[in-house]
Amino acid sequence: MGSRFHSVGRRLSSSSAGKSFRATLFPGHGIGPEISAAVVEILEASKVPITWEEHIISVDNVKPGQDIVSREALDSVLKNGYALKGPMATPIGKGYRSLNLTLRKELGLYANVRPCKSIPGVNTAYQDVDVVTVRENTEGEYSGLEHEVAPGVVESLKVITKSASLKVAEYAFAYARANKRKMVTAVHKASVMKMSDGLFLSCAQQVAKNYPDIHYEEMLIDNAASYLVSNPGRMDVMVMPNLYGDIVSDLCAGLIGGLGLTPSGNMGKGCMMAEAVHGTAPDIQGMDMANPTALLMSALMMLRSMDLHDTADKIAKATYSVLKEAKYTTKDIGGNSSCSDYTKAIIDRIDI
Repeated sequence: MGSRFHSVGRRLSSSSAGKSFRATLFPGHGIGPEISAAVVEILEASKVPITWEEHIISVDNVKPGQDIVSREALDSVLKNGYALKGPMATPIGKGYRSLNLTLRKELGLYANVRPCKSIPGVNTAYQDVDVVTVRENTEGEYSGLEHEVAPGVVESLKVITKSASLKVAEYAFAYARANKRKMVTAVHKASVMKMSDGLFLSCAQQVAKNYPDIHYEEMLIDNAASYLVSNPGRMDVMVMPNLYGDIVSDLCAGLIGGLGLTPSGNMGKGCMMAEAVHGTAPDIQGMDMANPTALLMSALMMLRSMDLHDTADKIAKATYSVLKEAKYTTKDIGGNSSCSDYTKAIIDRIDI
């Protein structure tokens, strides 16, 4: 059940010095190509040894009901082991299968990981946030099993399996140990959904027995949300089913300044996909106003999975320095600079 991508953020025993990598690039939609270009520029300026294979995902020439993501694009990720994805938008109500769900299921990306840590210079109501959400990424309410049982009555099926629950719990505990975290909290609503969330909890309990060095606890989803907005320092690593993770991870992003600053990595047994989880922002597309921070921080998760920790640390240090100074920040976080100027400012501060 192990994965070579457990390390996100902490140096392990192996080294990637002198190695080169191939990674798949999905620029995305709206502002996606702009922020993708900015991130690639920063990585290239940092001499990151990555060769990119770019694949464009579009609804053009694809009929409703057909998969928008080509087999060629999926195979590229599986072959390379790494992917960087800009924000994408699936047409709503037109019969297209969700792009994100397609990628997660086809690539076996069973765990979504989002570290949320307060950033110096970004003013929010909280300055001591340091939490990680680990979200089961393939089932739950997002299994895509819905049907109309009678006119005006729709049934949506929640699927929880032992195999998926064990995998995501194992990932959460392995992540906590590798990153020297002290606690894993299983977030649930087993008080109501006794069988489904009950199964998820039993799997977390089973895995916890193999990690006596990590404190394990269980918490109702509503209580967890209350703690996060009243005392986020109370929480550490949280593992939860899909829907809860979708909501709670966005809540945590709000604690540190929003989705435009929050990294996200989707982890599988044979590959990982770093992505920006914010929207495509078509209203500012092509205006050089987009903030590439979330995609950049996600790319740094990918670098750390490649064991390129020193390079990731240098880029992170440069980025935090620019954010703290607040001279070249973008409009969404209170600045007046363009995406290009912000990108250049980060590059100028990287100690190569």
